[in-house]
Amino acid sequence: MRRLLIASTALLLAACSQGDVIENAADTMTDAASDAMLSVTTTVDSAKLQTVLAAQSDEMKARYEFRNPGKTLEFFEIAPGMSVGEALPGGGWYSRVLLPYLGEGGELVGVNYPMDLWPNFGWMTEERIAQMADWPTTWPEQAAEWTDSPASIDAYTFATLPADGSLDAFLFIRALHNLNRFEDGRFMGEALSAVHGALKPGGIVGVVQHEAPADADADWANGAAGYLKRADVIAAFEAAGFELVESSDINANPLDVPSSDDVVWRLKPSRRSEEGNEALRAELDAIGESNRMTLKFRKA
Repeated sequence: MRRLLIASTALLLAACSQGDVIENAADTMTDAASDAMLSVTTTVDSAKLQTVLAAQSDEMKARYEFRNPGKTLEFFEIAPGMSVGEALPGGGWYSRVLLPYLGEGGELVGVNYPMDLWPNFGWMTEERIAQMADWPTTWPEQAAEWTDSPASIDAYTFATLPADGSLDAFLFIRALHNLNRFEDGRFMGEALSAVHGALKPGGIVGVVQHEAPADADADWANGAAGYLKRADVIAAFEAAGFELVESSDINANPLDVPSSDDVVWRLKPSRRSEEGNEALRAELDAIGESNRMTLKFRKA
C-alpha cells in the first residue's frame, strides 16, 4: 500500500549551532511537516465530489436520498489522494464514487470477510466459498472496469490486511452486523483490530450502520436482523483502540422504528415483505430505507 513521505529537515538542523535551538527547530519543522501532511490527506474537495456524484448512473442517484454519499464522505473527511479502505465493497456502490474522487495518487483497498466467517451463512455453498478465496484477486480486476480513475486498487480479507499503518481512512458502510452476529462478536473484534493496524496514527474510521432502538432486546440487536445498538458499536471501537470523534444524523430515518419481529431487509432496497401483501409493501415503502447511525472514529 502507498506510503506518504515527509521531506527531511536535516538541512535546517545542520544550520543550527545551539542544542536547544536545534531541538526547537526540529519540533517546528516536525509540526510543519505534520500540518503539510494533514493538508494533503484531509482536504475535502466538495466540488470534485459533486462532479463525481453527478456522473453516476440514474440507478445510483435514485438512492442518494437515503444514502447521502456526498455529505457522508465529507463528514468522514475523505479527500482526493488518500488511501482508503472499504469494508465489503461488493458490487461497488460506494467504490464507483470513491475511485474517481480519490484520483491521482489515491488508493482504494477493498476488504472482505475472513474465510472462516463464510461457513456461518447457511446459504453459502462449498463452491461459492471456494470462489470467495479468489476474491482479493478478482475484485480489483472487476473494480478497474468501473472507472478510468488513476487511483490504485487492492484487496484483502480482514485476516490478511497488512498492519503497516498506511491507510488514511477506513469505511464500514452497513458492514458491521454480520461481523458482530457470529461467535459472540469475535469477527467484529478481529476486524477492528486489523483495521487499527492498517491505519496510520490519527487515521479516520467512518461507520454507517442500521441502528437498533437503544432499548431493543440485546439478542435481537446482535446484527442477525441487520440492526446494532449505537452504544454497542461505540464500545466495540473503543475496545479496539479508537476514539469517537463525532456523530451525525446525516443518514437517520426516524420513520424506521423496528420491533423484535422485524429485519432490516423488509425495507428498500431489499423489500423482503410478504408476497402479495400490497398494503404492507406500500406501508414499508413509505418508511424508505433504514435508520442509520453515522459515526466518525479516530485511531488513538
